[in-house]
Amino acid sequence: MAQEKQRFWLNFDSKGVTRPIIWEMSKKYDVVFNIRNSSVTEEVGIIGLEFEGERETIKAAVKWLESVGVRVEPVEINTIEG
Repeated sequence: MAQEKQRFWLNFDSKGVTRPIIWEMSKKYDVVFNIRNSSVTEEVGIIGLEFEGERETIKAAVKWLESVGVRVEPVEINTIEG
């Protein structure tokens, strides 16, 4: 299957910011991730991530992130660079 890149905003609550969720995801799913932007406090975390991998694997990783309480939104415009 072909590799592709997809970008997402990940929103964490106060419980999620102290848990190594992105690391856990990387151990469960064969996706390469690149942190493109982030803002994390004790109460909330917003991280712009770029995933690279097979489409179905990326979809599974996103579904898993949502199952552990992370709100995942696709990046609509290339605002993640700024």
